[in-house]
Amino acid sequence: MDIAVADVATERLSLPVTGMTCAGCAGRVERALKEVGGVADADVNVALERADVRYDAERVDPAALVDAVNATGFGVREQRLGLQIDGMTCTSCAKRVEQALLAVPGVLSASVNVALDNAEVRILPDVADRAALTDAVERAGYNARLADEAQAEEDDAEARAARRDLVELAVAAALSLPLVAQMVAMAAGTGWHLPGWVELVLATPVQLWIGRRFYRAAWGALKQRSGNMDQLVAMGTSAAYLYSVYLLATQGAAASGALYFEASAVIITLILAGKVLEARAKRSASAALRELMNLRPQRANVLKGGETVEVPVHAVAVGDITVVKPGERVAVDGLITRGESELDQSLLTGESLPVARRVGDRVVAGAINGGGLLRVRAERIGEDTTLAKIGRLVAQAQAGKAPIQRLVDRVSAVFVPTVLVVAVLTLVGWLAAGAAFEPALIAAVSVLVIACPCALGLATPTALVAGTGAAAKAGILIRDIDTLERAHGVDVVVFDKTGTLTKGEPEVERLVPAAGVGEDELLRVAASAQQGSEHPLGKAMLRAASNRGVALGRLDAFEAKVGEGLIATVDDHEVKIGRGSLTGEDAA
Repeated sequence: MDIAVADVATERLSLPVTGMTCAGCAGRVERALKEVGGVADADVNVALERADVRYDAERVDPAALVDAVNATGFGVREQRLGLQIDGMTCTSCAKRVEQALLAVPGVLSASVNVALDNAEVRILPDVADRAALTDAVERAGYNARLADEAQAEEDDAEARAARRDLVELAVAAALSLPLVAQMVAMAAGTGWHLPGWVELVLATPVQLWIGRRFYRAAWGALKQRSGNMDQLVAMGTSAAYLYSVYLLATQGAAASGALYFEASAVIITLILAGKVLEARAKRSASAALRELMNLRPQRANVLKGGETVEVPVHAVAVGDITVVKPGERVAVDGLITRGESELDQSLLTGESLPVARRVGDRVVAGAINGGGLLRVRAERIGEDTTLAKIGRLVAQAQAGKAPIQRLVDRVSAVFVPTVLVVAVLTLVGWLAAGAAFEPALIAAVSVLVIACPCALGLATPTALVAGTGAAAKAGILIRDIDTLERAHGVDVVVFDKTGTLTKGEPEVERLVPAAGVGEDELLRVAASAQQGSEHPLGKAMLRAASNRGVALGRLDAFEAKVGEGLIATVDDHEVKIGRGSLTGEDAA
């Protein structure tokens, strides 16, 4: 039995295993790997922290080997990479890209999302070659770039593509409008129609220039021996266009009124309009995630040799001391080593008020520093920060596939060839029933165009992207698509703290002055003392005074006490606002 397995086990995989400390650890990992069906041999080296596995590629998925190692209590060092993919038009394209990525050695899993034009790939960093991923996608007929390399040019490229699509849509609409007017006139019984050569001049740019995207995508799918919606569009519109050219060439002016140039031009224009709207929906849905990731500072102040040096945030290393000035965002997750301040962490906690932070407290990247100067020792940087992980969760949720989308993928895979067969049967059936070639061709073209699975392949992923994007804009982070799909059955939502339900901006709701003191006088003193404060509560008092038309007093001195309140001198009188420990009262 072992010999038989060894004969067919042609694949070798080297897994970087973490957490092993002794030969016993290595033995446990080795036994777990050998127990996986289809594994011929496994050799684990504790010194190199590596497991070399020989297995039958037809029976064993590399991800199963990783799961076997994880089940022993150890881990496998893996990496997640994002790819930006150009040229996909439907779920068949996404499936083809997914299969190409999975065929690359060292790839554990791949999830491709046609709505976002991206792919999320899990790889073994010491095995999978990044260049091999992009090469695999390009061999499948598409263009691919690593997401981190593509991000800088992505916005400009999207803007250029959006402008190009709008220009092409405007041209297509302008050229198709006379053809549509002709259809309306003929339907009204006026008998007016354009000369045949005019129809040819109007329809040809729409068919051959603006419709070139459908031919390119259809040819790419054909080379991969698969079907997609662009093949249906290309075949249907080409049949109508070429048949009209044939009639015009053989019958001349007599063919006017019996041509179908308007059908091909209008179909391409309408589908292009749908693609423009779809692209706009994608950009809108992804904007929330981009806004979230833009909260990360691009540069950081690092203490080197007693001097503060400004460096790109990706140049900060674990252990570096970063300096966070008042009003700046924290660049890394870390520990405060000097200073105290109040930080606005609403992006993570939802709490509208800043929280006091002192030496020994941990801070997160993206939090806004208050009035204090902080020194923070970097503990997690770059993609390891809490904010980056949140962004990755949202991105993974958008890139994932819900159960209903997997069903759509399976249906779409057989939909195109089925439609082609039905179109051929329609043509043959009409001819067999004694119909002329012209109505038979029209019926076959109708099947091709009307059955185009645009909605089938795009509605589900686009709706999921829009849902996660809208939720992120509202401050709701969805960690997986399955959760979003099940959300329609939610009847009750329970919040663990009411601070997350505020509007995010405090207001003065009620004034309770001491005996003999008027409300306006209380507000005047409190707001005057807050003239030197940047605290949200101080700003609320100043807004309330302004709304009531209360004139402020003279602020002579101001001292903020982090986490306690403030001490100020207003019109030569000392004013204390804050907690009981500051004011000398039992309550704030």
